[in-house]
Amino acid sequence: MTPQYDAIVIGGGHNGLVNAAYLARAGKKVLVLERRRQLGGAAVTEEVFPGFRFSVCSYVVSLLRPEIIRELDLPKHGLEILPLDGTFTPMHGNFLWRTNDHFQTRREIARHSRLDAEAYDEYAKAMVEMARFVKPILGMIPPDPMSLRPRELKGLLSIGRRFRALPLVDKYNQIQLMTMSAVDFLDQWFETDVLKATMAASGIIGTFLGVRSPGTAYVLLHHYMGEIDGAFRAWGLPRGGTGAISMAIAGAAREAGVELRTDASVATIRVDVGRATGVVLTNGEEITARLVSSGVDPRLTFLKMVGARHFPPDFIGDIQHYKFRGSSGKVNLALDTLPDFACLPGPGPHLRGAISISPGVEYMERAYDDAKYGRFSRRPYIDIVIPTLTDPSMAPPGTHVMSCFVQYAPYHLRDGTWDEQRDAFGDAVVDTLAEYAPNIKRIIRHRQVLTPLDLEREWGLSEGNIFQGELSLEQLFFMRPAPGWAQYRTPIQNLYLCGSATHPGGGIMGAPGRNAARAILGDWKRVMKSTTKTRT
Repeated sequence: MTPQYDAIVIGGGHNGLVNAAYLARAGKKVLVLERRRQLGGAAVTEEVFPGFRFSVCSYVVSLLRPEIIRELDLPKHGLEILPLDGTFTPMHGNFLWRTNDHFQTRREIARHSRLDAEAYDEYAKAMVEMARFVKPILGMIPPDPMSLRPRELKGLLSIGRRFRALPLVDKYNQIQLMTMSAVDFLDQWFETDVLKATMAASGIIGTFLGVRSPGTAYVLLHHYMGEIDGAFRAWGLPRGGTGAISMAIAGAAREAGVELRTDASVATIRVDVGRATGVVLTNGEEITARLVSSGVDPRLTFLKMVGARHFPPDFIGDIQHYKFRGSSGKVNLALDTLPDFACLPGPGPHLRGAISISPGVEYMERAYDDAKYGRFSRRPYIDIVIPTLTDPSMAPPGTHVMSCFVQYAPYHLRDGTWDEQRDAFGDAVVDTLAEYAPNIKRIIRHRQVLTPLDLEREWGLSEGNIFQGELSLEQLFFMRPAPGWAQYRTPIQNLYLCGSATHPGGGIMGAPGRNAARAILGDWKRVMKSTTKTRT
């Protein structure tokens, strides 16, 4: 049977759409199949309650690679990112408010510690240097350290040379970031508890680890590498919610000729004689293609859609040991008016950025203690944004939407099920908010609570992990998702991965989709060259 398409991309999340767009721009006939009724995966905007639109899962943007924005001309397709002005951390009787104005932030930190205000400059400089070292690696197809092929050795040598060229202090910092906990790393710079807790929070997102767990310092850097208009550590809100990012990428893909289908759930990836030849949908429809690129995670791709029998036992063993361990939930609130924080009453610019419930390191570690023993955090870390303050179109006039990212919410509960515990989890989040914003319970009009189980059921995120697998040290770079298979290829010929379970990992980044497209097109070029030589 003649293939209908050059490539089928499974999953219409932002990485799948990026992958499809680049393949189509290279002249390939591409089909994207999305199980849900709308494109976007976890980067989606939905009207959950009449008039109230939410970035239901992913809610801020920073990691989206500038080269993707430029090459796909996403502003032309409607992408507009509105700056998120800093982070406000409420406390009992005090607060920490870091803004995008560096000097104002220094003055604010000096209220808590003059030494920390001085150290803040040095810390920022060091992090920028480390981010500059790692940034080019995000766009690399990871070299295989076990291979002696010249191309692999060249990739490893280039990283080694760049590391060797670093000043001694940057080498030292880079090694520390790869091995230390977020708090231990920050302890070397700062003494203010609330400052360390709020900064360390970036080190636990997407991991089942605490702020004192080794390895979280790298996750801190992973999130520090976000940039908007060339500014590191800049975060923003897409106008229209995170779904607007997916729609912009989808627009670029359509323009390149990609066919996009929703309500198209893949049941099986067809494999003939060790080669992927297409897919079978849950409705029985068969679609053939020269290759299949999967944006869903390894568990779903390899164990469910393909089947373990098609793979070597050692590869299946690696996939079965790949860690998901979802630890996050989401609570979306429709509000009649703005929350009123007791430590800084009334509306104001402090509500226009992120609001972080992270008053101290011990608070953060106790939240993790609950999760270690199979309970959701009774007093969780919460990262909050109120998008309607920068984009009023997200709610009816005079009302607001509030997005609450919550950690910890372990996928595996010790007692009961998530269906039984959903309301109690939502109550714990609201009760925690009420400690800092006493009016919150009176102004909630609607509430949506998403547990890790909901993220798995509705968005296909195994165990509810928002990064399709933890960003732990043993699951990074040439180990992601399995040793020897970190180059977007798989043991099945013409079957590729292009989602967050591949290098460089999760967040609304797009790099996995772009890198996978480069790997696919490189293989395609080599096959065509080989075929031409054979015919000659």
